[in-house]
Amino acid sequence: MDFSLDPRTEGLRDNLLDFMDRQIHPAEPVFHEQLGQLGDRWAWDSVPVLARLRTEARKRGLWNLFLPGEHGAGLTNLQYAPLAEITGRSHLAPAVLNCAAPDTGNMEVLAMFGTAQQRKQWLEPLLDGEIRSSFAMTEPDVASSDATNIATRIERDGDHYVINGRKWWITGAMNPNARILIVMGRTDPHAERHRQQSMVLVPRDAPGLEIVRGMAVFGYDDHDHGGHAELAFHDVRVPAENLIGGEGDGFAIAQARLGPGRIHHCMRSIGLAERAIELMCARAEQRVAFGRPLAEQGVIREWIAESRVRIEQLRLLVLKTAWLMDTVGNKGAHTEIQAIKIATPATVQWILDKAIQVHGAAGLSQDFPLAAAYAGIRTLRFADGPDEVHRNALARQELRRQAAARQRVGGERPTI
Repeated sequence: MDFSLDPRTEGLRDNLLDFMDRQIHPAEPVFHEQLGQLGDRWAWDSVPVLARLRTEARKRGLWNLFLPGEHGAGLTNLQYAPLAEITGRSHLAPAVLNCAAPDTGNMEVLAMFGTAQQRKQWLEPLLDGEIRSSFAMTEPDVASSDATNIATRIERDGDHYVINGRKWWITGAMNPNARILIVMGRTDPHAERHRQQSMVLVPRDAPGLEIVRGMAVFGYDDHDHGGHAELAFHDVRVPAENLIGGEGDGFAIAQARLGPGRIHHCMRSIGLAERAIELMCARAEQRVAFGRPLAEQGVIREWIAESRVRIEQLRLLVLKTAWLMDTVGNKGAHTEIQAIKIATPATVQWILDKAIQVHGAAGLSQDFPLAAAYAGIRTLRFADGPDEVHRNALARQELRRQAAARQRVGGERPTI
């Protein structure tokens, strides 16, 4: 494994760092001020400063970096990793570069599984940043950590599909510019367990689609990236050609979507942790308690040192995972994808907690980004599968691997 940056990645990294320092970070307070002045607080992509920054990002060649192949920038996962980390330092950066979830995952789905017509109608405007999208999978009435529990019905009726059910925590769906939703539901409840689900494209203006309410995370409604919505589908009718892939392909498509999504979250989270360490160190040097700067207090130094150790360990695991995804595919990197999904939120949450503690009461306030970041990273322990599901699957795989190893040496127990 060689994690040195190739010339193209090095150039993009330098370009992005300059863009972040000169324009994105200074624009963060401007974005929030302009968003507060809009008539619709959910329409974050209508903020003038965001439009200006997105134009500049395209001029700089910093656009759709997340997407490999002909539709995107053509970067590998290993090339994208240091760039995604940098964008994680600002809540604004992923949107500026058109690399924000859930649009990224939806574009990947359409690029991999969409028909020519679906790509033209929905993928192209998403790639151009003209519209937004949402991914509707999680439901309030079942344990959605098991995707086979999904109960929303998608039933064939002649040349249409009819959708009935409820969804919640649908990121970005409060934004009126989220013009298309990818909805996962059950088409055949009698099929094999992992072949009961399908995915279908549902336009936002489809009759019968109800935006029930926006939802808050620890009191944050996340309106600066379209919020999270509860949705209801009342006999929503869409053309049969809106089906993605074939009937019964929904579970497999979801798994294909979640692999890159999980590592992208982890990449960005490392950047968030780096910013938290910067804020923690600056605060520790500025504040004096009991006659000494906080930076000279033993417990604070222990937190800072431990934060550095943990983030370096995490970065290496994420880079290894990216390298494996590039070399042996997502299936071959499955164990490592699970490992980073377990390790990243917990590690970054720990670092944010210590940064908040160093800031005192200010760390809980809106004057610093730490409290909102903490709420976001805590959410990540549910998004794309809760910790417990990944731990269970990872342990099961490790038990199989160890059993196979014992079998190869004649079934002997390991000696101590």
